[in-house]
Amino acid sequence: MEHIVNQITLVGTLADIPQFSHENHGRQFFRFLLYVPRLSGTVDILPVIAEDRLLRAVDGLTVGGTYRIMGQIRSHNSRTDGTRRLLIFVFAANIRPDDGPPVNEVILQGPLCREPNYRRTPLGREICDVMLAVPRAFRRADYLPCILWGRTAQEASACHTRDTLQICGRLQSRAYTKLTEDGPEERTAYEISALSATILED
Repeated sequence: MEHIVNQITLVGTLADIPQFSHENHGRQFFRFLLYVPRLSGTVDILPVIAEDRLLRAVDGLTVGGTYRIMGQIRSHNSRTDGTRRLLIFVFAANIRPDDGPPVNEVILQGPLCREPNYRRTPLGREICDVMLAVPRAFRRADYLPCILWGRTAQEASACHTRDTLQICGRLQSRAYTKLTEDGPEERTAYEISALSATILED
């Protein structure tokens, strides 16, 4: 079995009532959003999918309540109207009430599945986008976009496809406008913002 490093811990506020998402092998899964503030005051709005049994085990699950969620970041390729989109979400393994401060901690490890994209902002800030193929059980993988900054971006820019990175950071949401045939459409992208990254030797 592949070595799997895919962990996320969130503490945030339940934004809405969990809604039915899908059923798999007789198990029902529900989707909801979690508000997780950053130190800057920006709020990340993160999608979470949890099995029905986890939600039923939480005593008094209420909108506006604060909860600790532990699990993994997952990806899913969705095809709608002939277009393909990569959906990113948190797959919950544990949920419990928590009255502590906001938490958004991610640890990932996996090979690059495309060449890094290094660039500078108009103000000169260095950025590098990478896509990790993080192994999952049964020889599957989650394809997770990550963004690195400054010196870490420089180091990652020297990597190539199949080089392995371990990234520590946070899962963030980012609103953007997509120009479609029907006009502008507001969408949300999800990516892992790296606080640190280590290039692992084979």
